[in-house]
Amino acid sequence: MVRLAHLLTSVALCAAVSVAAAAQSQPAPGALARSLQQRYQGIKDFSADFVHAYEGGVLRKQITERGKLQVKKPGKMRWEYTAPEEKLFVSDGVKMYSYIKQDKQVIVSDIPAADQATTPTLFLAGKGSLTRDFIPSFVDAPAGSPPGSQGLKLVPKARQREYDWLTLVVDPVSLGIRGLVTVDAQGGTSRFSFTNLKENVGMADKAFEFKMPRGVDVVHASSND
Repeated sequence: MVRLAHLLTSVALCAAVSVAAAAQSQPAPGALARSLQQRYQGIKDFSADFVHAYEGGVLRKQITERGKLQVKKPGKMRWEYTAPEEKLFVSDGVKMYSYIKQDKQVIVSDIPAADQATTPTLFLAGKGSLTRDFIPSFVDAPAGSPPGSQGLKLVPKARQREYDWLTLVVDPVSLGIRGLVTVDAQGGTSRFSFTNLKENVGMADKAFEFKMPRGVDVVHASSND
């Protein structure tokens, strides 16, 4: 569940708000968050390649993973990790299926209603709200960000178990999301970067249908887990 929690907090938001609206001058933090929210509402589906780097935490581990993301609103997501370990996270809009091939286990959990969705990933899937659920402020973009990037720190208004805060790395001109950084309660840092973004391509629902593998254990997680 820890790996799922990192996924549901981290990345999600990032790709979701990957936007392409014009902004000739830098807005205030709240105005930038509203612009991202408004632009994202016009995106029906998108796909992107991602790199996910995690460092720290209780075990002080460091790992870099790669894969492909597909999102279709409302509520459908497919995170397919391809290296170094095969993992698959699929939401059909009602249930989230988390499958790590090496563990031979599938975890099934419910997707909260829109007015109960406070994690970035759920916003990415068309639920929740940047302006309703977070307090924004400007920070320096993390080291290694593309030149000219703006950091937008988002602190959740309601305390979250999975993360303390997150930072969006934004192109202040195009409003494109270049990356996402989250910090969890154990001191671990997740960094996501996105490339090859494609928006509104007309994805089929079939991509978000989870096919249960043979010979796996199925665990049903409660909403309080």
